Amino acid sequence: MIRFDELQAQLRAQPQTWLVTGVAGFIGSHLLETLLRLDQRVVGLDNFSTGHRRNLDEVRAAVKPDQWARFVMHEGDTRRPADCHAACREVDHVLHQAALGSVPRSIEDPVKSHQSNVDGFLHMILAAREAGARSFVYASSSSVYGDNPSLPKAEDGRGTLLSPYAATKRITELYAEVFAQCYAMPAVGLRYFNVFGARQDPAGAYAAVIPRWFNELIEGRPVAINGDGETSRDFCHVDNVVAANLLAAVAARPGRAEVLNIACGERTTLNQLFAHIRALVARDQPAAAAARPVHHAERAGDVRHSLADITAARDAIGYVPRVSLGEGLVRTYRWYRRSAAPVAGIAV
Repeated sequence: MIRFDELQAQLRAQPQTWLVTGVAGFIGSHLLETLLRLDQRVVGLDNFSTGHRRNLDEVRAAVKPDQWARFVMHEGDTRRPADCHAACREVDHVLHQAALGSVPRSIEDPVKSHQSNVDGFLHMILAAREAGARSFVYASSSSVYGDNPSLPKAEDGRGTLLSPYAATKRITELYAEVFAQCYAMPAVGLRYFNVFGARQDPAGAYAAVIPRWFNELIEGRPVAINGDGETSRDFCHVDNVVAANLLAAVAARPGRAEVLNIACGERTTLNQLFAHIRALVARDQPAAAAARPVHHAERAGDVRHSLADITAARDAIGYVPRVSLGEGLVRTYRWYRRSAAPVAGIAV
């Protein structure tokens, strides 16, 4: 079983071509940056519906000019088969991150979520198969466990799905199984558990709690918690997700479709998370120490507790969380502090 540090050395010695869909998004841009730092050739596909050009600008500033020159951008949409086929030409690995996230958004507009997440997935995996890609790694979600109360969540667990978003992610897993069976397509689905990190968009109605809370505390605005705050999640820093994607790509085998939990295997309540974030912000802005959250009603479609069993990912691809929640929050705070500094009027 190859370790991630060994894989990085191997890739530097033998560059390959990778397609990252949703490349201008939160996770996609981190995949792009890591691959370019490893001197890989990268093709990006994004329609910029939720991704941002500023994420690509940040990657460009972070890598060397010769590394950036290895990146080819396709502005296109996975809902258009021609765009998928154009981006897939001569790629070795596909890392499919493009999707329309958010449980509340899917409840409000299930058709749009289906078109982006299911139709887009089918177009992409078909294009990857026809292009002869060696692996197809895609973003699934812990939402596929639905209301299954068992903890920790193991990959064979099942429950009633609680949102159209969860249904779209389960459908993509079924399609991956079919493509492995019918076409020997090597596919690995990564069930992400509450990924966070730099570049996660804090704006909008569907923003995740960590970027939203950081920005609200930095700017001195009220923080809202849905429910009593004892809801718990398995928060996972984006660097862990990047490592999992690359490990899964090189471990994928023809005719096999796997789904693996990607998380840290630790449970944190929203109240505990708020205390962590408040303490970090208060180091630079003492007034934040007095902040108290405002509690709102729980959101439809949310599960009460979530915790991953990551044994299968360790055994199948050698996945080991490299960044803990505490370290991840420190890294994330540094980025949001710089990002919010002009608004909050703080020195960096």
